[in-house]
Amino acid sequence: MVGDPRATRLLNDLLPQTDAVARLVDRGKSAYDQDEFLRYAGEDLLVRLGEVVARLDRKAPGFVEAHPGLELRNLKDTRNFVAHGYGVVDFEIIWEILADNVPVVATRVRVLLES
Repeated sequence: MVGDPRATRLLNDLLPQTDAVARLVDRGKSAYDQDEFLRYAGEDLLVRLGEVVARLDRKAPGFVEAHPGLELRNLKDTRNFVAHGYGVVDFEIIWEILADNVPVVATRVRVLLES
């Protein structure tokens, strides 16, 4: 159970982005490697996820730190790197985050929201 209605709303705002990540990943690594627009979409989704976490930090102070198991801080840090690291973004690392890390975050957020 979240407890804070602002945090609940923002966590729910996170889920459509994680669902979009799942759809991108479902297209497969080969499609991602061959299509620059999928790679850009992956970057954009990570920026959007990080922005939700930044809003969560502002609207529900202390929530992110109180829930380290959700790995939300990692999303915000990734957003900062992607948004400010033009030209040095490694698409392999982005893929790994999209395929491996975001689904874990999504599952943990859903479990928290359902409890």
